[in-house]
Amino acid sequence: MGSISAVDEQTGRKFYLDDPDDLQPDEEVVFLLNLHGGGSAGAWQQAYFPAIDYKQQYRLVIATPSAANKEPSRRWIEEADDEHLQNIVNFVFEKYGLERIRSFWLTGHSQGGSTSSRLLGTDFFMERVDGWLSLSGGRIGQFERSATAGRPDTATSGDRPVPVPTATPDTDMSFIFSVGEHEMASIPDTSPWAEKYEAGPKTRLPDVIDDEPGKIYDTLSEGYSTPAWGLFPRPGTAEVFVFPDARDGRVIADIVRLDKGHTEGYEPKITETLVRMISDAPGGKARTREPPRRPARQSSHAKAEQPTTKATRTAPSPTPDRGAGQSPRKKNGGWARPLPDATPTASATPNRDTRYRALSTSPHILRRPALT
Repeated sequence: MGSISAVDEQTGRKFYLDDPDDLQPDEEVVFLLNLHGGGSAGAWQQAYFPAIDYKQQYRLVIATPSAANKEPSRRWIEEADDEHLQNIVNFVFEKYGLERIRSFWLTGHSQGGSTSSRLLGTDFFMERVDGWLSLSGGRIGQFERSATAGRPDTATSGDRPVPVPTATPDTDMSFIFSVGEHEMASIPDTSPWAEKYEAGPKTRLPDVIDDEPGKIYDTLSEGYSTPAWGLFPRPGTAEVFVFPDARDGRVIADIVRLDKGHTEGYEPKITETLVRMISDAPGGKARTREPPRRPARQSSHAKAEQPTTKATRTAPSPTPDRGAGQSPRKKNGGWARPLPDATPTASATPNRDTRYRALSTSPHILRRPALT
């Protein structure tokens, strides 16, 4: 079953919502709030980090919104978007039941990653989020950027946001940082987040090797892009580093995608590796408290048994059964090795108003209606 075009009734804004096709009424789920980068949109993010391909196997609920601001390019802004993002979280908690949210993660690419960092400085997200996956969106414990990192120089290059240092969140959570090799000059062997949880020294695990390309890239820069910004999608290898034995089973990791830049979409196996890390991490923070309701603007769907969604669905998105190939989950929430072969099926293409488009030759791409 494809994505639902759900509606935040307080603001009237739409967002994509995906969940397992055969989800049972009492089944636990892992919730991802998946944020796109600057100049992009929700549909592009679905194809850039296609976690929806693994919603069946890992019992994922994925909300993928789009920023409101479009000038000079679409990007997340506190005044325009934070209320909407909080509404989405409350919507999901209410729709599926707070007791069924096994863990809640922010996943964000580029400016969506820096937005995740900012959100983690607010009480609302600090008290609910169990983990943050930063996709080239900043590292807790800064890394050295490549001299050529950033959008290629163009007439509109002045519109691009300037990277800011990543703040250290004042909360308990897991943290995974993933980056393209050409975006960075070096990455530290230490991590203040690993030190906080008394984790062991940085340890390299087996590489994740993908024989298939990702699904998306920046076509606006095609012909003059740089390796640091990103080239055409292609197979690749990712190096996986973890800080093992962190207190409370926290997952803390660095991922380096070799010979990749900022905008090539994630390949199937490294996507699943990241999803499995998220699934294996401890969670349940939101269960310890009932999210407060704002008396000034109570959602109309809060009065009903289930939040209202518009039943606008896209083409079916089947996922093959790979349960037999799944490695047993570690009891302490640790993560030991990537899974073997994993071949996704269907995912999304971007909204037409974004600067990116999907790899049109990919047999896995489905056309989806734009969110407006």
